Amino acid sequence: MQTKKYSSYAQIDSELEILKLEKEISYQKVILSINQTKESLSPHHIINNFVGSFKEGFKGSYASILNLFIPIAIKWIINKKRGR
Repeated sequence: MQTKKYSSYAQIDSELEILKLEKEISYQKVILSINQTKESLSPHHIINNFVGSFKEGFKGSYASILNLFIPIAIKWIINKKRGR
């Protein structure tokens, strides 16, 4: 890293202010990252992700599931009405 040369104290103060703000921004990014990690590891978020992955897996197969379920449901209803 090259050494900077300043011609006045105002330039030094300005540079220090910029560095201070950059440090604060970096600190806030770390805090935000920690909070997002905590949120993503919460039980509610984990369950939603787990259920969402199952929904994605069955997304294209709703028709096939219904084709299997409807005849079974009709048969169960008919047997229930007959008293079996």
